[in-house]
Amino acid sequence: MRVIIKLAINVFALYVVAHLVPGFVLTGLWPAIVAAIVIGVVNTFIRPILQIIALPISIITFGISAFLINVALLYLVSFIVPGFRIANFLTAIIASLVLSLVSWFLHKLASE
Repeated sequence: MRVIIKLAINVFALYVVAHLVPGFVLTGLWPAIVAAIVIGVVNTFIRPILQIIALPISIITFGISAFLINVALLYLVSFIVPGFRIANFLTAIIASLVLSLVSWFLHKLASE
């Protein structure tokens, strides 16, 4: 049940970002669901590997490289999922910030 709630929150967060950030496009509910699932899989399996590889750089840059990994993975998912597009890398940076804030807020609301 918890997985379904997290998925619903992430789908809603993607929709919020699509309405707030120009160039962040979801063409419907199905692409939002697929994007949320793919983002979850990528964050579970690929992000930890990249963070270990980038650890020395992350220490030097005070964690900025960890944020850029998140941005790059979000941008990558936009190439994988049909109906989910991010116009450019700058849009991915802004979208990643907004998505992080919206997701954090919604997960906090759901946990109370």
